[in-house]
Amino acid sequence: MRFRFAKGACLRSSTMVLTFLFLLMCARPAMAAQPGVANPADTAWVLISAALVMLMLPGLALFYGGMVQRKNVLNSLMHSFVALGVLELLWIIAGYSLSFTHGNWFIGGLSQFMLLGTTIHSVRGSIPTYVFVMFQGMFAIITPALISGAVAERMTFKAYLAFVVLWSLLVYYPLVHWIWGGGWFQAAGGLDFAGGLVVHLSAGVSALAIAYVIGKRTGFGHEMFVPHNLTMTLLGVGLLWFGWFGFNAGSALAANATAALAFTATMTAAAAGACSWMFLEWMVVKKPSALGFASGIVAGLGAVTPASGFVTPGYAIIIGIVSGAICFYGVRMKFRFHYDDALDVVGVHGVGGVWGTLATGLFASVGAAGLIAGNPRQLGIQAEGIIVVGLYCLIATYLIAKVLEKTIGLRVGVEEEFSGLDEELHGEVGYSI
Repeated sequence: MRFRFAKGACLRSSTMVLTFLFLLMCARPAMAAQPGVANPADTAWVLISAALVMLMLPGLALFYGGMVQRKNVLNSLMHSFVALGVLELLWIIAGYSLSFTHGNWFIGGLSQFMLLGTTIHSVRGSIPTYVFVMFQGMFAIITPALISGAVAERMTFKAYLAFVVLWSLLVYYPLVHWIWGGGWFQAAGGLDFAGGLVVHLSAGVSALAIAYVIGKRTGFGHEMFVPHNLTMTLLGVGLLWFGWFGFNAGSALAANATAALAFTATMTAAAAGACSWMFLEWMVVKKPSALGFASGIVAGLGAVTPASGFVTPGYAIIIGIVSGAICFYGVRMKFRFHYDDALDVVGVHGVGGVWGTLATGLFASVGAAGLIAGNPRQLGIQAEGIIVVGLYCLIATYLIAKVLEKTIGLRVGVEEEFSGLDEELHGEVGYSI
């Protein structure tokens, strides 16, 4: 694909970079992590949890890989696996510092660039700082990888690499700072235990923006794009479910009762979401599908993520049941509004993230109080978070996608799309026969 360069795109790209650098210069320097004593049990649990979240990347690769066409399976798998390499390095170099050091309301500083100032004796809470860095780094890797499902089967690999780097720098790291790093949402009392806003809403809204810019797959709306290997997809969702215990329960950052509650809520909501989707599909479509059950699992997991450490199992069931139903209809929005979200990132993660964040404001009763526990203000804060995060992700992702479209190009040509991205972009195929 030839390079296409536009003067306006250069101006917009330069403006974005200069604005970002200005915000960095305005950020206040952070103090180096202070030496302390780590708790061995907490350290072991969060180390295990970090490994569980890392396992979600192969799980996501299989989940998405089974849903694409046979000729694009390796390209889809690469979207998840390459994130492990590229985004891990970016996180160590600048991501952690921009997310978790003291800064302004928008972004952290660069005092922990390359983890400078962190030693093996540095402690954050009751765990070594290195453990905290690795745990949060897994979130930073999987979130952009989720978005890849929306642009599957038509995005160039170089554009994908550029997108996940720019999106991490300009969208994900600021969001983490807002919500977990001492930014405005955390200061306002907002609740997001393990990533309803940071991960799921951001991925879902961003998926909508880039899917709109890149356009539909050739033949979308006229031909069926059938998953080539649902066995692979079910294996992938099993790994995702397993890894999600580290995702949610690990976010307690300690081996304690909150972790136990989050673990229980995670399992409960996933089961409820799967059953809800299955029975609704049974009633509407007359046949309960394996893909529908798998999608219901992810819907329940995504929706309970922001609430998992704050709600009892009974409320987790409600969250899961509602998520299965609304996400079932959410994935059908693309046919009504004519956008091609190839692997239903918007309908599952976006819709589930909205519901889960609101549900936290409704049902929080452990360690925090929501509407039902007598604190109606919490629901308003959660709604404010949804609006601000949603608008920021939509606008920022749209601008990133437009800049890439005008410079290096976003999508492959029609002939490459027809032949398959595995052979055209990677020089290999997933299946030799």
